[in-house]
Amino acid sequence: MATALLELAAGNPAALVDLAGALTPQQRRGFAPPPTGLPDHSELLRRLRAEVAALPAPTRDLLLLAAADPDATPHELRAASGGTEHFEAAERAGLITTAAGVVRFAPAVLRTVIYQSAPIAHRHLAHRALARVRPHLPALMHRAVVAARPDETLARELLAAAAGADPRAEASSRAEANSRAATNSRAATNGVDPRPAAGGVDPRAAAAAQRLAAGLTATRTAHALVAAARSSWKAARPQDAGLLLRRAARSPGYAEVRPRARALTAELRLRRDPAAARDTLLDVAAELMPYDLPGALDALLLAGEAGFRAGDPGRFVALARRAAPRPDQPAAVRLAGHQVTGLADLLTGADEAAFRQFRHVLSLADRIAEPALLIPAAMAAVLIGQDQRGARLAARAATLAENSGAAVLVPAALEAVAFAELAAGRYDAATAAALDGAAVAHRSAAGTHLALLALLAALVGDHDTAVERIRAAGAQAEGDVRALCDWAYALLDLVAGRSRAAAGRLAAVVAAPPGRASAPIRMAVVPHLVEAGAADPPMDGAGVPCLVEAGAADPMADAFDRWAARTGETPWLALQSRCRALRSTDDAAAEHHFAEALRRHRADETDFARAHTELLYGRHLRRRRRNVAARDHLRRAVDTFHRLDAHPWAEQTARELRAAGERPPAAPRSGGPSLTAQQERIAGLVADGATNREVAQQLHLSQRTVDHHLRNVFARLGVRSRTELARTLRAG
Repeated sequence: MATALLELAAGNPAALVDLAGALTPQQRRGFAPPPTGLPDHSELLRRLRAEVAALPAPTRDLLLLAAADPDATPHELRAASGGTEHFEAAERAGLITTAAGVVRFAPAVLRTVIYQSAPIAHRHLAHRALARVRPHLPALMHRAVVAARPDETLARELLAAAAGADPRAEASSRAEANSRAATNSRAATNGVDPRPAAGGVDPRAAAAAQRLAAGLTATRTAHALVAAARSSWKAARPQDAGLLLRRAARSPGYAEVRPRARALTAELRLRRDPAAARDTLLDVAAELMPYDLPGALDALLLAGEAGFRAGDPGRFVALARRAAPRPDQPAAVRLAGHQVTGLADLLTGADEAAFRQFRHVLSLADRIAEPALLIPAAMAAVLIGQDQRGARLAARAATLAENSGAAVLVPAALEAVAFAELAAGRYDAATAAALDGAAVAHRSAAGTHLALLALLAALVGDHDTAVERIRAAGAQAEGDVRALCDWAYALLDLVAGRSRAAAGRLAAVVAAPPGRASAPIRMAVVPHLVEAGAADPPMDGAGVPCLVEAGAADPMADAFDRWAARTGETPWLALQSRCRALRSTDDAAAEHHFAEALRRHRADETDFARAHTELLYGRHLRRRRRNVAARDHLRRAVDTFHRLDAHPWAEQTARELRAAGERPPAAPRSGGPSLTAQQERIAGLVADGATNREVAQQLHLSQRTVDHHLRNVFARLGVRSRTELARTLRAG
């Protein structure tokens, strides 16, 4: 409801106050649609009506055309009016602008005022005129608004156009739709909407068209309403989707679309209650499997995600086996089939088979333009160690989702980008993706982004930022969000030298019960758990460390060793060698593994993982009183940590270097990239005029943390004021 009111008020505080004050109890609780215009008692409404009434009649008619279709161009509006009227009088009055080929009302709420105030006969004349000049889908919508009675033909045309089946759509889209026809024949007979071709229709426009179609058909009302609910959900309007689903349940033809309605309801609840959502999605998949394989696969993909979140696959494995892909299927169907089959293999311990399935997924991914399929494909890439490929696929999914108006998928795609970049060791890129994701995510979906930001801050030892992001993620966070936050706390313990506390936290993540942490996160924490267990080993009577294997780490460390080997990817093989070195009880073997890890790490001088291995190797050598050899590794590590702004790690390394008998170099005043991703975000907001408090609120930081980062930004860029900062950024 809040989103609808904000959109209707269009940023006008007076309109927002009037709208909020006029809400009914049912509207406040979300059980009734939001208002469509300002209430009659609104002073703003009376003032705007008076200003419009003072304009010439031809100008008022033209403004009504613009109000009836906010996407129409000035050229189309003049064509609809007969080509003689002009906007000059309204522009002189400051009521509209016509820049960039679009008419904009000032204030924006004026559009609603003009439309709602016009007599219905005038509105209908405007819609008929617009139907003659607007493109296919908008023209159909204008015809639907003025339809006097049910019109099944017009309803079918609206639904087809909203699904991307415009007669002028690309031939490739039609071919993809045709290739699925045989698989979906029974679905079409029953009025169940098969997965539509990608016709490029904005979900908000599609939802509006589908709602209009629902009012024109006597037999397919539920079908149209469920389609509108799906489009509303894609447009990140979950409340609209819920209202439409409730209407559909009371409408003719609901039995035919009930499985898809249940699937969408489960998707709406996926993050709040993954176990219940999973069970519903599995029911839907079982029901759709005999006649609508794409629909069943959609449900199984979501059920697989829910199963990972809930920690229990339920019936997923058996159903996934029934959906195994065939060579004659379209690429999108095969990709989804390989994905769910791979997840089933992973959940049953058939890791080799799972890797084969996920590699099939990646072989098909470049041929797919559906963000909902590319996001799990990106995570499949991460699961098999192809992190950079996963980051590229997820970034492509984010771009496709944004360009198509599928706003609900943008945060999920950016979450996948952040995970992939984190796994690849590109922490700045991961931070940028998670910051973007947190900015666009609905509040209930922002927790993972915030937890990732906390983890990324903890990785470089930024205590204040990590703690602030953990608090923002929510004290009662569950599942992966809680696991990520625990991981972040453990890293803060590790960098502060509290290795036993870190080991305890990480062991709790590894040994968490189902639903507390997904398998990929439990695997990813293992290198830090092994490190924590080796950082504070017991000593023998002569003061020599006894490197015993950390009991809690053993099973997962062995599993990590096997997984890293299975990926065959160099970065993970480097971590495998590091873990083997830390677990080894033989000095010669440990040194061999450390050397192998360094050989496999990137040669990039700003590689955090390499610097971390240098620190651990140097510590290992120093504890064995081989100080000369230790110094070389520690010197390189401290330099890299300074370059990466990982100052707490640099300080820890400097302490090791002093213990090895060398005075550490002074921290450089400025090094590495000019600004980190977070510093760039803070600098940009400040340059745009935001106060430190506003920056803190937007980026989920404390004001003290913003102050600290801003001082570093000023030092890095060599500026002394916000004005100089803005000038420098504009010049850059």
